Amino acid sequence: MDISIKLLGAVELHRDGELVNPGGGKRHAVLAALALDANRPVSLRRLAAVAWAGVPPRSMVANLRTHAAALRRILGDRIVARSGGYELRVASGEFDVEEFLRLADQGRAALSAGEAAQALPLLTAALRLWRGPAGDGLQRGTALDGQLTRLDEERLRVVEDQVEARLAQAEHTAVLGLLRQHLALYPLRERAWGQLMLALYRSGDAAAALRAYQEARDALDDQLGMEPGPNLDRLHRAVLDRAPELDLPHPHPLFPAITGGDASAGLPRELPPDIAAFVGRTEEVARVVAAVRGATADGSADGSAVVVVSGPGGGGKSAVAIRAAHQLLADFPDGQIFIDLAESRHRRTEVSEVDVVARALRAFGVPAGAVPASPEERVGRYRSLVAARRTLVVVDNVTDAKQVQPLIPAGRASALITIARRRLTTLDGARHVPLGPLSQADAYEVVAALAGTERLAADPAAAAELIGLCDGLPLALRIVGARLAGRPLWPVRTLVEQLRAGGNHLDALVHEGLSIRVRLTEDYELLRADNELSGRAFRFLGGLPPAPVTSQQVAAALAVPAHEAWEALERLVDAHLARPTECGGYRLPPLAHEYAAEAALSPARGA
Repeated sequence: MDISIKLLGAVELHRDGELVNPGGGKRHAVLAALALDANRPVSLRRLAAVAWAGVPPRSMVANLRTHAAALRRILGDRIVARSGGYELRVASGEFDVEEFLRLADQGRAALSAGEAAQALPLLTAALRLWRGPAGDGLQRGTALDGQLTRLDEERLRVVEDQVEARLAQAEHTAVLGLLRQHLALYPLRERAWGQLMLALYRSGDAAAALRAYQEARDALDDQLGMEPGPNLDRLHRAVLDRAPELDLPHPHPLFPAITGGDASAGLPRELPPDIAAFVGRTEEVARVVAAVRGATADGSADGSAVVVVSGPGGGGKSAVAIRAAHQLLADFPDGQIFIDLAESRHRRTEVSEVDVVARALRAFGVPAGAVPASPEERVGRYRSLVAARRTLVVVDNVTDAKQVQPLIPAGRASALITIARRRLTTLDGARHVPLGPLSQADAYEVVAALAGTERLAADPAAAAELIGLCDGLPLALRIVGARLAGRPLWPVRTLVEQLRAGGNHLDALVHEGLSIRVRLTEDYELLRADNELSGRAFRFLGGLPPAPVTSQQVAAALAVPAHEAWEALERLVDAHLARPTECGGYRLPPLAHEYAAEAALSPARGA
C-alpha cells in the first residue's frame, strides 16, 4: 500500500493515489501527531494533548482508541499499537514535512558551500511542497501548536535562503517583488530587510536601499521597541560608504554566524569535562548527536533542535548528554552554556523559567544589573542573542518542561539539550532519548573498569549475579565496582552475599556519598509533589509481590476512577519508576520495588 501524508497546509491523507478523509478534526490531529513522530511510539497522553485544547474528557482513552482504530482501517499495519500508545510507520518520501526538511537541508548545505546554482532548485522544490500554513484547519491551543509554528518559521527561513541563492546569481531585480511581499507579511525579518537593501543597491538604487533601512528601523521600533541588529547596521554603513564588496555577489551568507578573529574571546565555554571512563550508551549518545544535527535517522519530522535525555536517578543521563555535547563542539563555535538546576533544588528553592533565562543571559556576558526585569524582555533578549549565534545550551536536573520552554531556539542554528528524570512530554517539538537499563555486556564493563576484569573472571557466576542485582543501573554498578576496588582481597561472592543478606539491597548499595536510596528518594519526592495519586499508586505496588499490575486493579484498590489510575501509572512510567509490560500492565523495576515496599510501610514517607 502506497501512502502520502501531507501537513504543509491542510492535513491530507492519500492511499494508493486517492485522497482519503480520515474523519473529524480530532482524528486529523491524531494523524498529524503520529506523523510528526513517525516510526516512534507516541503515548496516549501526548495524543490527548494534541486532540483536546483543554482538559480531556474522562473517556479520552476510549476516544483515542476509537480514532486509532479508524486510522488503522485506512492504513492497515502502518498503525501499530504500543504499550500506552501508538506508532505510525512511514517510509522515506511518504511525509511532506520530512521531504521539505530534507530538501531544505540539502539546499542550505549547498548554499553554505558557495554552490548557489545547485542550492536554488533544491530550495525551490522544498517551498513547492507548501499549500498553506502548517496544519491549516487544525484546532489551535493544543500541544501541536509549537511544532506547527516552527514549521511555519522554517518555511520563512527557506524563503530567505532561496533569495540568498538568487542574489548570489545576480538576480537582484527579480527578487524585489518577492521580498516586498514577504516583508509586508513579516515586517520583523531583519535578514529579509538586509536582502532587500542589497537587492536595491545592486539594482542601482542606493537611495531606496537607505529608505528600506529606515523602514526596517521603524518597524522594529514600533512593534518591539528595538533598534536594528549589528548585521543590518553594518550593511547600512556599507551602503552609505558605497563599499565595493556590495557590488558583486558574495559567496558567504549575508548574516553569518559570529566567528573568526578573536570573536571567541568571552564566549561561553561552560561544558563540564567529558567522562574519561565512559562505558556503554554508544547508541544513545549517537541518537542525541544525530537529533541535534537534524538527522532524519530517528524518524522525527520536527525541525527544532531540542533533545530531552531522560532516565531514572543514577541512570547516566548527564554522562550521555555531556559526552554528546563534546562530540558536537565543532557544530556550535559561538559557545556552549551549561546550567545545572540541582543546586537550587537542593536549597529547596523553586527554579522558574525566568531564572533560567537570566542565567543564560549572564552566560552570554550580560551583566546581572543589565538583565531585563520583565520576563518577556528577558526571553526576547535571549532569543535575539541566540538567533545571531550557533550556540549549544545544556540544562541538567530539569523537573518541569516550563523551566526550559523559553530556551527553545527559534531556528536550527542553536540547540537545546535538556536532562531530566521525567520524560518532559509537553516540551514543544522535542526529540526524546530515554535511557533504559544498561545491557549485560555494558554493565559488566562498568564494574570491570573499577574492580578489574580478572577479578570478575575468577567467578563468572558470582559476577553475573552481582550485575543482575544492580538491574542495569549505572550508579548501582559504579557503587559495587567501587566497593570491590576498595576491598581487593574480597572475592566477588562476598559482596553478593552482603547484598543478599537481610533481603534489602538498598542498604548495601552505598559507598562514599553515593546511594541508590537517596536517588530513589529524590525521584519519589518529585513524583509526590507533582501528583499525590501517583505516590499512592507507587506505594501500593510496593506492597504487592513484584508482578505486573493493571490500571483497573490499581483503580479498585485505591478507590479512584479507572482513567485517574491509568494517568497515575503513566506518570510513574514518565518518572522512570515503573515500566509498562507487553500485556498492558505495569511493574516496578527491582530496586524501585524495594524502595516502594519501604515507603508502603513507612508512615513518614507515605504521609
